[in-house]
Amino acid sequence: MIAKELLNPKSIVICGASSDIHKPGGKSLKNLLESPFKGQIYAVNPKETEVQGVKCYAKVDDLPQVDCALLCIAAKFCAQTVDVLAKEKGCKGFIIISAGFSEENAEGAAIEKHIVDTINSVGGSLIGPNCTGFLNVNYAGCFDTPIPKLDPKGVDFITGSGATAVFIKEYGMSNGLKFNSVWAVGNSAQLGIEDVLEHLDETFDPEKSSRVIMLYMEKIGDPMRLLKHSRSLINKGCHIAAIKSGGSAAGSRAASSHTGALATNDAAVDALFRKAGIVRCHNRQELTTVCGVFMHPEIKGKRCAVITHAGGPAVMLTDVLSNGGMEVPPLKDHPASAALLEKLFGGSSVGNPIDFLATGTAEQLGYIIDTVENEYDEIDFSVVIFGSPGLFSNKEVYDLLDEKMKTCKKPIFPVLPSIINVKDEIEDFIAKGRINFPEECVLGNAICKVYNTPKPQPEHVELPKIDVARIRKTIDRCKDGYLEIADYNELLDAAGISRKKSVEVSKKEDALAFAKEVGCSKDVPLVMKVVGPLHKSDVGGVTLNVKDLDTVSKEFDRLMAIKDTYAVEMYPMLDGTDVYIGAIKDPKFGHQIFFGLGGIFIEVLKDVQSALAPITADEAKEMLKQLKGYKILQGVRGQEGVNLDLYADQIARVSALVQAAPEIAEMDLNPLLGNPRYVTAVDARIRIEK
Repeated sequence: MIAKELLNPKSIVICGASSDIHKPGGKSLKNLLESPFKGQIYAVNPKETEVQGVKCYAKVDDLPQVDCALLCIAAKFCAQTVDVLAKEKGCKGFIIISAGFSEENAEGAAIEKHIVDTINSVGGSLIGPNCTGFLNVNYAGCFDTPIPKLDPKGVDFITGSGATAVFIKEYGMSNGLKFNSVWAVGNSAQLGIEDVLEHLDETFDPEKSSRVIMLYMEKIGDPMRLLKHSRSLINKGCHIAAIKSGGSAAGSRAASSHTGALATNDAAVDALFRKAGIVRCHNRQELTTVCGVFMHPEIKGKRCAVITHAGGPAVMLTDVLSNGGMEVPPLKDHPASAALLEKLFGGSSVGNPIDFLATGTAEQLGYIIDTVENEYDEIDFSVVIFGSPGLFSNKEVYDLLDEKMKTCKKPIFPVLPSIINVKDEIEDFIAKGRINFPEECVLGNAICKVYNTPKPQPEHVELPKIDVARIRKTIDRCKDGYLEIADYNELLDAAGISRKKSVEVSKKEDALAFAKEVGCSKDVPLVMKVVGPLHKSDVGGVTLNVKDLDTVSKEFDRLMAIKDTYAVEMYPMLDGTDVYIGAIKDPKFGHQIFFGLGGIFIEVLKDVQSALAPITADEAKEMLKQLKGYKILQGVRGQEGVNLDLYADQIARVSALVQAAPEIAEMDLNPLLGNPRYVTAVDARIRIEK
């Protein structure tokens, strides 16, 4: 629980206060004095008696009791200052602006730990250190500007980078985005992003709390906690958009399997956000635009009316929406379109985009919006693009737009691109509480992201029934490392994962005996594979279409001669499309499940989806539709497709297997051969770490 003395203090002290507003101590005091704070303000500076009209104490020992403190002093003085404030002055809210702690060296880390221990001992809360500060509707406890217009219905912004927060605030504010709170957690020595999310979740009030949360993070300290509280907040009616930077491949992981090569920190973050229902963004412009979309009524469908007085932007927006899975339905032949066209100037078009020309008026825009709202049932929302070449004022148009946005049930998104020519009119529009989206393609991408981000996956899901006792028995008797064929076959069978029936032989007479047993012939060809080498194809260790005993004999000799081979695996050939399922365990994120096109295609195309376990068959089936090769799975040009119900079931069974056996560190089923009749694993590798 975050201390009330941090959230709504009755008294605040600035340690390191200054009259120089170009210093953090001076700017922090100035921001606090100009904020809505009505409580008592104190200042501490041994060189001053008064700072910016506030009485200044020489040292913290001289202070009266105080609820909250902002520290803008050198790191080496912070521990002693916190000790006095926490233990003698009743202080429980701390914002440490100062740098020079764990981000710098071991000595700084030790000071930081001492501070956290002290604050924890009194039940206090700490923002920072090494941060720009904290602000909410009660007060501004920060040294940076701009200070946004604070509104209880504005965005709750939690960030790991104070400097990035400044730039995000600037861009958002310039387009009308409001904020409810800004938490720049800095080093997250005590309170991190997950802690703030937990606080927002546990204190959520459907009448008073903000419904939009914005995150910027460079690390995820506790993914499962982030998932838990994000999912809970979104299920309560909130929306969350986030940037997670630093998403390059995890170079420390040994890519000993295809799954290992695919598993990056970024893929894990994608999977986490998808499971939580968080809209992932990749830059400041995208983040603030997505949050701006959240501030409008929810889009209930994918069909958009593009209303414009400028052809080019409308065409570009239409492209972005269409490429992003949204629809811009043709409206030219709609019964209501003829009547609408009569109310517009000659040369206008109602085909969608609805173009009412550069000379279009506010009255005509009203006719169009009313028709979209009341007549076009095939439209779910609209985007209005209206700028100016600088010949006339747009105030009447923007006033009309504001009024229609109040009364229409279908969401309307304004694109007002002329940020210089009609700067005053746009500022007036924003002053009414509106948000402007100055770039139509950025808005279009944001709309696609919001609409296409799935709702959070349920916390508790029903997975296929598997033989957990049999799985545990196998895992418990196996040693760390890659499992033998017999052992991983035991796991697959216990999980109900379809596999080819094979034998592993080390003697030629056993190979010939198996071939005779299954009736090796042109109708029942065999596959022979080396056992031992990691990448069988790379060493010429796979022979297909073995149709007679003579070939069995010759290939057995050839395969056994390959380096590191100690046996040959044999089984009747299967047919179908190569698909793939893999799993890998991450210390923080748990098991990731990967699936997509298999065989050599996984190396070339890397066309896979990934999800955090557990994953249900229904969730897997929906995700399969996102594969670029989805049409191949459906069957193209006479080629049989893959039974997607069976494939999705196998994915869910792998998820259930790793849940039952968390010791599975890495797993590849590649390929599975899929057709309308079966989806069967023909090669598998499982590595365990206990």
